[in-house]
This record gives sequence, structure tokens and C-alpha cells, in this order.
Amino acid sequence: MSTQDTLPPTDRQMAYARKLALRNQVIVPAEAQADRRALSRWIATQAALRPAPRPDSPSARQVAFAEKLARIKRRSVPDECFRDRTLMSRWIDSNR
Repeated sequence: MSTQDTLPPTDRQMAYARKLALRNQVIVPAEAQADRRALSRWIATQAALRPAPRPDSPSARQVAFAEKLARIKRRSVPDECFRDRTLMSRWIDSNR
């Protein structure tokens, strides 16, 4: 395939690729940034992956328990608790 056959990625493709790169904590390869088809293949691969867990995010068990407590107490879990393990732990302790 010659360089005349390659098309640059669209703005929407690049925006979605950046979103996936952030979610999966990876870097979009330079060759994928230059070719629409290569970026499309990279996007398909990254979209199929599960997001990388953040080390400070609450565990699935913490989230499940907090949601159970919230239903029982008829409250909602604050959004910031879903981003920080320590905040989630404090919320659980204060709502037992």
C-alpha cells in the first residue's frame, strides 16, 4: 500500500481513541495516529478491553456494600465516593 492510499484519521476517531487511551491507560501509537485504518484497528482492540482499575478507586465489594446500605437507608452514595477508596470507606462506616 502506498502513502497515497492512506487517509488521516477523522477528528471523531482521534477523540474516541484519546478517550480509550485514557480509560485503558495506554498511549495511542504514532502509526495509528497517521492512518485511519490502523487507528480503526487500534480502537477495536482497545474498546474490547476492560478499563484498567485505578489503585485508589473503591473495590467492587465496597461499591456493592455501599449501594446496599444506601438502599436500606434510602440515601444516595455521593459521587466522589466512587472515585476514592478512602471516602467510600468513611461513607460506609458512617452509614452502618
